Amino acid sequence: MIRLNKSFLKPLPSDTPKNIALTGFMAVGKSVVGQRLAERLRLSFVDLDHVIEDREGMSIREIFAIKGEAYFRSLEKQVLKEILERDGQVIATGGGAVLDDDNLRLFKKRSRLICLTAQVEKLLQRSGSGKERPLLKGDDKRQRIEGLLRQREKSYDQAHFRIDTTRLSVDEVVEQILSNLQGTSS
Repeated sequence: MIRLNKSFLKPLPSDTPKNIALTGFMAVGKSVVGQRLAERLRLSFVDLDHVIEDREGMSIREIFAIKGEAYFRSLEKQVLKEILERDGQVIATGGGAVLDDDNLRLFKKRSRLICLTAQVEKLLQRSGSGKERPLLKGDDKRQRIEGLLRQREKSYDQAHFRIDTTRLSVDEVVEQILSNLQGTSS
């Protein structure tokens, strides 16, 4: 199911940068969809979390454990600014990148922001044990996911449009993105 944000249905001005940023909760498919979308559009693909891991020389899980979430969010903001200085990219964001108001403004200024969603059951299935996902630590992953989704809902609603990936293949998600981009751009 696609939910369009009606306030963003106007065509983008011709001078708007041509980046596409995928946001949404962990395990919705941002990275795999982003890679496939970039291939289809012949654009560069950038995974924000991978850039951060390369820069720090450690995994996101290790950054959270050793340096903390505040450090990670600060680094994420810095790296995002650098990435969005360029055009012609499909960017897979971390699930919390849009929680920062400055990041959200920058995304909306420099890209078409698309939120991928999925039902909680599918997120539980896709996230596996959750060991590599620092924000899912704890006994009740379902409760943790539901709580984080509630906290992030207003930020995710700022996207230009949303696509529920629960019952769609990667190619079907890409096709829906392409269809919506053609329908909402100049």
